[in-house]
Amino acid sequence: MIRYGIIGCGMMGQEHIRNIALLPGAMVAAYVEPDAAMAARAANLLPDARRCASVSDLLDQPIDALLIASPNDLHLPQIEVIATRRPLPLLVEKPLFTAPDQAARLAALADYPAPVWVAMEYRYMPPIARLIAEADAVTGGIRMLTIREHRFPFLDKVGNWNRFNTRSGGTMVEKCCHFFDLMRLILRDDPVRVMASAGQAVNHLDERINGRPPDIWDNGYVIVDFARGARAMLELCMFAEGARYQEQVSVIGADGMIEAHVPGPSRFWPADLGPPPVAQVIASPRHPKGPQLIEIPVDPALLAAGDHNGATYWQHRRFVQALQGQAPVEVTLQDGWWAAAMGMAAQLSARTGQAVDIAGLDFVPRTSQFAASVA
Repeated sequence: MIRYGIIGCGMMGQEHIRNIALLPGAMVAAYVEPDAAMAARAANLLPDARRCASVSDLLDQPIDALLIASPNDLHLPQIEVIATRRPLPLLVEKPLFTAPDQAARLAALADYPAPVWVAMEYRYMPPIARLIAEADAVTGGIRMLTIREHRFPFLDKVGNWNRFNTRSGGTMVEKCCHFFDLMRLILRDDPVRVMASAGQAVNHLDERINGRPPDIWDNGYVIVDFARGARAMLELCMFAEGARYQEQVSVIGADGMIEAHVPGPSRFWPADLGPPPVAQVIASPRHPKGPQLIEIPVDPALLAAGDHNGATYWQHRRFVQALQGQAPVEVTLQDGWWAAAMGMAAQLSARTGQAVDIAGLDFVPRTSQFAASVA
């Protein structure tokens, strides 16, 4: 039995709790949640778990692994405390860090002595996983990758921490690091140049939080050049929740194209429109022409347990297998670092109006920093 300790039981923390409850051989033994309302919800989900007053208190409990689902700006300092006190295996929600000047602190964790898995749920959405598995065969080698997310605005969270760049890391880090992770995963390559245009056009313009207007962006385009010549593009719009599908991913090569269409959270689908959409994967060969559509249904119990098309459950299944020595860590500290750093590069490009060369940045990971851990 893997006994989890959870740091942060807000909206995402509760999704993790519901999915851990579906896992054979895993349970939540203890948790930390300073907000009274969120702690009450956690207690309803975890009547037999112990609520701890602090991270230090949690580390004194009989637990086997830690999940960090606190606000973004707390992830790195909490990892540092854990590394010093009791370096247990970690599943850390994205992003790993929120500002370029924190990169040196992240580098100091490269030799963390236990597994570190960064929570990139989008990898494990069943239609996206199917696309990744079949991409090379359908395309004959990927040359272009496009990711489009048309979704709802940022939800209300405790203290509205997600409304401000200083706490969230900014939209390209907080929201889009998932997509930059997918780019590297699908292309199996690292970026060399990032070009972006983004801003705040519609959402949160009239809000004031403690007298301050939110500065989080709600739309943008990002183009990324990769080392072996492939190109990737992200289109983000966070005032487009009327779309039938929330995420659409397409990869194209000389032989054809394959796409994944992923619906948004089923709880947001209007009941008067009938059943929510079912995810799709469409393979479109050039010769002979003829798109082939396959529906990818997801277990209703997994859809009810979270907002990520069943991905959180499958992520935890793989994490537990890694802890049991049955599989490797699939989303490493280096992967999580790259995803956040690409988001920071995109924000830099959008702010300056200039393309950003990765080689000139001091906050991206270098292979040498991970040589010891990889070996």
